[in-house]
Amino acid sequence: MKKQFPRTEVGGISLSRMIIGTNWIAGYSHRTPSADRMIKEKFHDSESIGPMLDTFLESGVDTIMAPFGMNPHICDAVKTAEDRNGRGMIMVDTPVINVDDSPEARREAQNTIKASAALGAKICLIHHYSAEQLVNKNRREIVRLDDYTKMIRDAGMIPGLSAHMPELVIYSDDNDYDVETYIQIYNCAGFLMQVEAEAVNSVIRNAKKPVMTIKSMAAGRVTPFVGLNFSWATLRDCDMVTVGCFSEREAAEDIEISMAALERRLPEISGRASPAKQQAVLGGK
Repeated sequence: MKKQFPRTEVGGISLSRMIIGTNWIAGYSHRTPSADRMIKEKFHDSESIGPMLDTFLESGVDTIMAPFGMNPHICDAVKTAEDRNGRGMIMVDTPVINVDDSPEARREAQNTIKASAALGAKICLIHHYSAEQLVNKNRREIVRLDDYTKMIRDAGMIPGLSAHMPELVIYSDDNDYDVETYIQIYNCAGFLMQVEAEAVNSVIRNAKKPVMTIKSMAAGRVTPFVGLNFSWATLRDCDMVTVGCFSEREAAEDIEISMAALERRLPEISGRASPAKQQAVLGGK
């Protein structure tokens, strides 16, 4: 049995500190339309996703984040991987909900949240697109957030908050909203971050609840070695790092690089291809 990845806890649920990201399964490359299409062509059904999930599960990475309602093939892949490996997965859903202040909108939001639970999600984080519509910076509040976290509790899930805007973490903690975890963009390149990395690091390290960081490799703009070492070196032991991959081989490399970072050793992976591998700096002789 392979060494199992370290774990943390969110709202009483044990989950792996590495989270399987799904942008590079669902087709959200953050690069180009052709890259989006390349992803969708490769991961077009549950069978094509299976080998990657098997690789993660083999090392105890059993937590996966996605807007599952928009990606039924990922839901199918999770269920198939669970059956094949005899091991459950923790689904972290990030649904977009209607946050308009009307009875109709609240019913729609409640139905979306109930659907999340029906798909098998254990943790439900309101998508940043929805949550940020409720922010009142002047009053340092997230208006009506309690309405939606109650819907999540009532549906049997743990409530969280996707907070691309770092202030959401601060406002949520200050107002003691019923939130057990946060999603926050955090990477060494500052990609998609609304303020500099130093400020976001302070927000994360002062958060009252564990934080799920995303965009750890800046959507491929930094190498896994650089991006993952930065994240693991600067986060708390309770925090998590979400990684996106394009193959089971990339998944294995990201796991080994992360394990090595946490154990403060060199990762045991082969060097990249080069037309002159004999160079001493590349390990040649």
